[in-house]
Amino acid sequence: MSVAALHAEFGLSELTSENYQFITRLVYEQSRINLGAAKKPLVAARLVKRLRALRLPDYDAYCRLLRSSKGVDELGELVNVISTNHTHFFREGRHFDFLTQTILPQAKSKLGMFRVWSAGCASGEEPYTVAILLSEGLGSEGPWRIHATDISSAVLKVAQQAIYPTERLAHVPAEWQRRYFQRGVGDWDGQYRLRDELRRRVEFHRLNLLQPTYPFAAKFDVIFCRNVMIYFDRETQETLVQKLAQQLAPGGYLMVGHSESLNGLSHGLTPIQPALYQKK
Repeated sequence: MSVAALHAEFGLSELTSENYQFITRLVYEQSRINLGAAKKPLVAARLVKRLRALRLPDYDAYCRLLRSSKGVDELGELVNVISTNHTHFFREGRHFDFLTQTILPQAKSKLGMFRVWSAGCASGEEPYTVAILLSEGLGSEGPWRIHATDISSAVLKVAQQAIYPTERLAHVPAEWQRRYFQRGVGDWDGQYRLRDELRRRVEFHRLNLLQPTYPFAAKFDVIFCRNVMIYFDRETQETLVQKLAQQLAPGGYLMVGHSESLNGLSHGLTPIQPALYQKK
């Protein structure tokens, strides 16, 4: 449905340039997501959901909320609405092929804990996909751990519940659906829940990737930071990649989205294949 149709359906006036500039400035200050003028229709359409949820009559009222003492709580919801994309299990599968075919065989020959960080994990499909593969490759009780972070508390709650509609599992082999998921019945028909033994292997945290320091005591063997940097300007992208590189163990891998490129950025990582880099 077009933005104009949404406005007509809910009796809303258009998002003014003044309100849009205020919102984009707030989003940038909070998350470093850089929204240009071309994103105004997208932002307006997504904010309709927040207006309806908060029972606000228009964008003016929403901006007044953001300026008020209660606006701090709404900022996280605003960033979530702006940045959330559709996702599913085994999205951008070439990364997972490399993980199973190259990285995990190497990990089997090494001692110690194998650590993975899903940075910008959204509703959890990515870290849980990794959990399935590590369970298959290193054993369900093997020496591995996954940390998953996102700036949005709302999506982290969804991720921790680990309940997904059938279409999100379209790329999960039937055998693994039976092994790692519980199929809903009755009111839960059409929903699948990841089994507890796998959920416990993923630790979720709320984290802003641009915050000064990270709360991790050990380096990671693999960092997934996919389809996150598309929202940032080049200066912010370079800052983030350098921070992520510092969190990699020697020989560790950084995976970014296939639509993202680190060309022209200073980061010290070696490109291995498209959207895949290694810390030598």
